Amino acid sequence: MKFKPTPLFLLIAASLGGCAVGPMSSPQPDKTYQITVLHTNDHHGRFWKNSDGEYGMAARKTVIDGIRADVAAKGGYSLLLDGGDVNTGVPESDLQDAVPDFKGMNLMGYDAMAVGNHEFDKPLSVLKMQRELAKFPMLSANIYEAGERKFPPYKIFNLGGVRVGVMGLTTEDTFKMVHPDNVKRIEFRSVITEAAKVVPELRAKADVVIAATHMGHYEDGKHGTQAPGDVEMARAVKGIDLVVGGHSQNPACMKAENVLDRDYVPGTECKPDRQNGTWIVQAHEWGKYVGRADFEYRNGDFKLVKYALIPVNLKKTVKTADGKSSKVNYAQEFAENKDMLALLTPHQEFGQQKLGVQIGATDARLEGDRSVVRAKPASMGVLIGMAMMDKTKADFSVLNSGGVRDSIPAGPITYKDVLKVQPFSNTVSTVDLTGNEVMAYLNAAAKISAGSGAFPQFAGVQLVIAGDKVSSAAIKGAAIDPAKTYRMAINNFQAAGGDGYPKMTDHPSYVNSGFVDADVLRAYIVAKSPLKAAEFEPGDAVVRR
Repeated sequence: MKFKPTPLFLLIAASLGGCAVGPMSSPQPDKTYQITVLHTNDHHGRFWKNSDGEYGMAARKTVIDGIRADVAAKGGYSLLLDGGDVNTGVPESDLQDAVPDFKGMNLMGYDAMAVGNHEFDKPLSVLKMQRELAKFPMLSANIYEAGERKFPPYKIFNLGGVRVGVMGLTTEDTFKMVHPDNVKRIEFRSVITEAAKVVPELRAKADVVIAATHMGHYEDGKHGTQAPGDVEMARAVKGIDLVVGGHSQNPACMKAENVLDRDYVPGTECKPDRQNGTWIVQAHEWGKYVGRADFEYRNGDFKLVKYALIPVNLKKTVKTADGKSSKVNYAQEFAENKDMLALLTPHQEFGQQKLGVQIGATDARLEGDRSVVRAKPASMGVLIGMAMMDKTKADFSVLNSGGVRDSIPAGPITYKDVLKVQPFSNTVSTVDLTGNEVMAYLNAAAKISAGSGAFPQFAGVQLVIAGDKVSSAAIKGAAIDPAKTYRMAINNFQAAGGDGYPKMTDHPSYVNSGFVDADVLRAYIVAKSPLKAAEFEPGDAVVRR
């Protein structure tokens, strides 16, 4: 059964949504206020539903409109917040600089969003355009330019007299996760230091303090080589009632105290994290869920009454009576909002026209899913590395797994598939290194822990890694000779020190080829098709002990 909104939804939402705080506003004593915080994060260009009819902004709007109407009918108030990373991930969006995505957020009535690291994937002129297009503030208290904050640090909303301050924070890792040219005059200061400054200021002005963050939710604060996230900040900074997070792209649902439920099933109960009196929520990614946190505010007490992650038409595979497989919804199916479809359809059609041409084929799946490439060697990492080597005549390649954004399934391959894998328009670079320099670089890569976008993928080199150190390394079957020269292929993001890799742009032999990575991969697929996926399986080329 599909849920269909009534025409009253927009009117009710408009009348009871968040608004700028008035100077004399204050909550009434002994009155209970119902406040619902709706949240999403890590949209990554998914303005349109996928091939299985999952998520998409049109169905999301139906969900949000329905919740707002429910809240308003009971005399409550709502805020709609996002944890950042609107940009990058789907070619139709990437080709249009996320214009359809920001337009869609405007139509849904977002109140504010955190600035994510992917908001810096393109030149600052694109970010300026997006800020002007957005009818809601992009917030970050810890991003500075020329000694001044580049974005508003917070905004205060008046919900029936309750003053709700929303602060934005952005991961400190941003400077090494995007191309340096896009952030060369920008500082990403300590989130904990900046939050410690802003929270007391907000507490003097607001009754409730919420942090919309793009920092990551790490189980028990174990963030490894990544910058501190929501748990670490909540433990260090007292006075934040709620963190609406993003960046790590996981449902922040807990099995027990400091134990993340890594097997969360859509539509089941989600218990948010709580640290130092602060609730922490995150709604996975791509608009797969709308988070709903229902609070009561009374005499200074902000109490969580109920929390849920509402799946937006997410589906599971089941076996039918005849033994075949079928896709069914985990929970209620939501109809797509007609106004949103009218807004987004021209953008989707434009993208499809540009991207739908077949360029090759593969006989089996080429694995590039985030959960795989950030944890172990994967066939997509090998394929990309080999394409870079083929183009530049390099001996081996090293690739940050954050540069691999998707898999390619068996069958025909289109340019759209390639751009989904490599959406950043990085260029392929080479460095000619002595054997000793090669070992130094490989050892730096070996130290990077699994789970982050920095985690290395290799091609053309055989490695044994013991702990965080390379114990043996070979190229073309021969041990690396300290006196011999080898050519390494990397992308210009890594070469500039991105993701914490050693900076190579100052090396005397550094060459930026100018070839865009997606175009290099496209040309390789065209030349080698039909691809035999088995040829790109990493096997035991990289062994960790």
